[in-house]
Formats: sequence, structure tokens, C-alpha cells
Amino acid sequence: MRVVGIAGGPDAGGRTSTAIAAVLAGAAGAGAATDLIELGGAELADVVAAIDAADAVVFGSPVYRATYSALLKTLLEGTERGRWGERTQPLQGKVAATVITGASGHHFLASNDLRNVLAGFFAVQVLSPGLYFDHGGYVDRTTLTDDSAALAASHGAALVDLATAVRGSAALSALVPQV
Repeated sequence: MRVVGIAGGPDAGGRTSTAIAAVLAGAAGAGAATDLIELGGAELADVVAAIDAADAVVFGSPVYRATYSALLKTLLEGTERGRWGERTQPLQGKVAATVITGASGHHFLASNDLRNVLAGFFAVQVLSPGLYFDHGGYVDRTTLTDDSAALAASHGAALVDLATAVRGSAALSALVPQV
């Protein structure tokens, strides 16, 4: 089982990366091999290849203008879905978890935007609920509170369980975007 985390923030090692790393730690505790990719310095083709090779993906972003980052939008817009003449579908048959970070609890609904794109546009099985951490979920920039770390780790373990279930189901693995 391979789980890749995609950090859509502009700063490597920021709060979003910290939260994704905690989810990946939970996935690793459940037996998965994990990798964290920071979009700020990554090549699009390399990130798409990592998604294609993974069983599950953790997509994370800070909130900007009430939604996920332009870096993450660019990745998703550059990821084919096997429709309209596209030759690849790296997200087909995959599962994902979402991690959104923000300054306050006022932006927690931004996680719905990312969930809707993944589930509706790419036909990804998205773990519910998505994670949202505001500044109160952190001790400092690189340390989650104990409660936040435990919650993130449980999401990582649940993501591995969901990926195992989807991989074991021919019907779930075969779902494709409708349009």
C-alpha cells in the first residue's frame, strides 16, 4: 500500500505539510509506505506520476480566498481523467483524504470545494469527514496538538482501510467520471 501526500501550500514545511505528515504517520502505522510532496517546488509531471503510482492520496492546502490554493488547482487541472481524448487517469480507482488549514474556524467549509472536485470530477472515493485545522490545532508551525495529531493519525489509518476496501472491490475500482 502506497500513500502519497500532496501539500498545496507555497511554503515547504508549513502548517499544511505538518498536518499532512500526521495523516501519513497514521497511514504508515497501518502498514503503508508514504511520501510527502511539496507542490511549491515540484514538477507537475512528477507529481502526477506519484499519484498514479499510489493507492491513496492525501490532498492538503491552506485556505486562500475561501478555497484551496492555486498550486493545488493547477495540479488538479493538469491531471487527466481519461475523458474527452485524455490518455491517462491517474486518480481512477483511488481514494483520497483532504486536509485544509486556515487561520480560524471561519473557513472550514473550504474543504467541501476540494471534496466535490475529487469526488464529482475525478470519481475519487473521498474519506469523510475531511480534516480542517486552524491555528488552535497547533502548538507551533511544525507541531500539532496531541488531539490534532491523534485525529490526523486516525484519518491516515482510515484512509488505508478505505483504500484496501476500494482495491478489493471491482465495482468501486471501476467507477469513472460521468462526463
